[in-house]
Amino acid sequence: MNKILTASLDWVDTRFPLSKMWNEHLAQYYAPKNFNFWYYFGSLALLVLVLQIMTGIFLAINYKPDATLAFGTVEYIMRDVDYGWLIRYMHSTGASFFFIVVYLHMFRALIYGSYRKPRELLWIIGMFIYICLMAESFFGYLLPWGQMSYWGAQVIISLFGAIPWIGEDLAVWVRGDYVIADATLNRFFVYHVVLVPIILLGLAVVHIIALHEVGSNNPDGIEIKKNKDPETGIPRDGIPFHPYYTVKDIVGVTVFLILFSGVVFYAPELGGYFIEHNNFFPADPMTTPTHIAPLWYFTPFYAILRAVPDKLLGVIAMGSAIFVLFFLPWLDRSPVKSIRYKGLIFKLALALFIISFFGLCYLGMEAPTPTKTWFARLFSVIYFGFFLLMPWYSKWDKTKPVPERVTD
Repeated sequence: MNKILTASLDWVDTRFPLSKMWNEHLAQYYAPKNFNFWYYFGSLALLVLVLQIMTGIFLAINYKPDATLAFGTVEYIMRDVDYGWLIRYMHSTGASFFFIVVYLHMFRALIYGSYRKPRELLWIIGMFIYICLMAESFFGYLLPWGQMSYWGAQVIISLFGAIPWIGEDLAVWVRGDYVIADATLNRFFVYHVVLVPIILLGLAVVHIIALHEVGSNNPDGIEIKKNKDPETGIPRDGIPFHPYYTVKDIVGVTVFLILFSGVVFYAPELGGYFIEHNNFFPADPMTTPTHIAPLWYFTPFYAILRAVPDKLLGVIAMGSAIFVLFFLPWLDRSPVKSIRYKGLIFKLALALFIISFFGLCYLGMEAPTPTKTWFARLFSVIYFGFFLLMPWYSKWDKTKPVPERVTD
């Protein structure tokens, strides 16, 4: 039996680099030995991506992208398709969990300096994944054709109209009509099911290849490739990704699936944060909900948009809040990468940034009032200040000496 398996593997290897890929990306890929809790979220993001694609395929089988039938087909999936309710709730819950995992993955990069040299391109690729994920969520948000889906898309697409000279024509082009209609639903369905997933998968593969080319960062921010055994060429502070981290990731996946299943089976709407109550009513162009807000993962940027009185400037501010993340590798001028060795100034700045982000997230879900608008402006200033002032406070910050070898 072993001879047959060996011969089969040799046959495949002569035609496809299967063993080479296994060795380069798992068995002989050496990762730092001091990975901690924060390093679960990269593999979990890949897990959720696969989960979303699989559940999305089953949903698309029964869904009809037609303005008169879309809401009814979602109800049909929920009520009449075998386990359709489970597939739908897994997909809707997976969307929110995807952003939770990605935000935690980005936060880990922020605290440990995983965007610093030589990982600048890795960070930029990750940011493109984040933007594609936002687009994927937005296109999918319209598909249930519920009240909040319809009016949320109406508000977001109308923002294109603020662009000088080409705004109105661009909004019509995005909608495919003068209002959100059947043409909009059809093209959003194609974008959500075909176009963006292909781009996401391609970017995910490129992201992993780029990661394995430069190597993984670690909580100390030390490059383990700089300290190799002279005889074997293996990093002294590295261990093979398989079996050590594959087993560790299985533990993370198990805990994640327990939490994920708890939400799917017991609280799929999560009080309206994962699925809004208004989305259980069919889209009605003649009736506007009293309060229109995007799902929670867009609300920090939505709050920045509303904090600016001018529509065009608000759109620019909202876009800049995402665009500034691309420049993070060049904004951080600290001589050390990890927060373990950075000083009090950076830690205070990071604490204020976290408060501002969660504050904007909350305010974006609430109906605007004068007081809340002023708080949104304050948090917006703190948000942008964290990035725009980083070239100065990261240099002034008093840092600790970085050890030569990674610590446990």
